[in-house]
Amino acid sequence: MFNFTWGVGFVLVNFTLFLICYRFFGKKGLYAWIGVATVLANIQVTKTIEMFGLVMTLGNTMYGTIYLTSDLLNEKYGQKDAKQAVWFGFFTLIMTTIIMQMVLFFDKAEGVDMAQDSLQIIFGLMPRLALASLTAYFCSQFLDVRIYSFLKKIVPGRNQLWIRNNGSTAVSQLVDTAIFCTIAFTGIGYTWDVWFDIFITTYLIKFVVSMASTPVLYIARNFTFKDEQ
Repeated sequence: MFNFTWGVGFVLVNFTLFLICYRFFGKKGLYAWIGVATVLANIQVTKTIEMFGLVMTLGNTMYGTIYLTSDLLNEKYGQKDAKQAVWFGFFTLIMTTIIMQMVLFFDKAEGVDMAQDSLQIIFGLMPRLALASLTAYFCSQFLDVRIYSFLKKIVPGRNQLWIRNNGSTAVSQLVDTAIFCTIAFTGIGYTWDVWFDIFITTYLIKFVVSMASTPVLYIARNFTFKDEQ
């Protein structure tokens, strides 16, 4: 029960910080958010928790805000800006992976260093997680942008934003979860029932976060900035 209660608070904090980031920094803040969220989500996914008797990984809430961000960019600034933000997140993850792998190769100061073992546990998994995440991210994010743009033509109404947001995210996150879980968690010691738990819970949490983020998207869409008028 604690994980659920804490998780609700965690989601609210994520959404609040997202709105603050956009309110204070505008469109540039959205690009920054995608960069930071991409890295943090891949660090958080190394932690496994249990909720309602099901095994799940962290990172889903943070990763879900990436879809929120790309949908907001698509809604307010167009498909070109949304795609550019996706490429920015893609580069950020590649950059982080390369730099942190180089960091791990430094010889530690024996008897003094306290970080190497912890960094090795977290970032030692990153090449595989990065491959899984990059593949899933690349496929699902561009799919999300395309579906959102398509829905924008089919259901363009201002009050139909929730259809565009949840419709595009429901499909793209299913693709994302299938690709990520297959590459990241197959053949590393998880039994198939645990793998399936992670797959189902990951997708459900992402989708629930997406639905919960809809009011946040409506709020953010109404933000105005002098330099964008």
